[in-house]
Amino acid sequence: MGQLTVSGRDTVYVWVGRDTGGQPDPATALLRRAGALLLGRTRTAVVLTHDRDGRPVVRVDEVELAVSVSRTAGLVAVAARPAGPVGVDVERIRPLPALALARRWFPPAELARLGDRPEAGRAAEFLRLWTAKEAVGKALGRGLRDGGLRRLMPPPGLPLRTVPGADALRVGHPQLGRGLVLAVAALATGQVDVEMVRRPGHGVTAERSASVERTSLPVVVRGN
Repeated sequence: MGQLTVSGRDTVYVWVGRDTGGQPDPATALLRRAGALLLGRTRTAVVLTHDRDGRPVVRVDEVELAVSVSRTAGLVAVAARPAGPVGVDVERIRPLPALALARRWFPPAELARLGDRPEAGRAAEFLRLWTAKEAVGKALGRGLRDGGLRRLMPPPGLPLRTVPGADALRVGHPQLGRGLVLAVAALATGQVDVEMVRRPGHGVTAERSASVERTSLPVVVRGN
């Protein structure tokens, strides 16, 4: 899963690897790899910076490559898209109070969708919605600010689907592996392909102790 299939179509390329929290930062290594492969230069020529909206950017000379980074326990995901802004988010499926979180943060339609799910599948469905919102926020360059949690998401899956009320915004969920949820978003009016260049290695999904749990999920405070 280390080779790119260059088709000439608008494509988001995704790398997922281990993140042990050590140095050098594995995200930096993946960003440099993305830049080298997609911009056709050596890794040492790749410069890592940010755009005016705070999104990470890979640059070689005057050519920029839009990228996005996400981390969860033991994993890091990097997405790159030559055609324009991109967002990525990854989470491990784990027990969580899905309905309580959705009641506080999500629009009524998504709360109803979760309520219709069997209890055993609610955590995974909540995280599909959550990762979609995170990926969209990153593609827009403003995270979850300005009502990002209330933004209605399309059904999960592939191909990338149009976000309701936003014709130039697409999001979807490539298959990553057991126990993991991955969302990818792109600012685009047409079809956007997704290619998984590198998936987590054998046994990575079980390595919960590899690093400190890092997540952007909010905490529900009792009584609020």
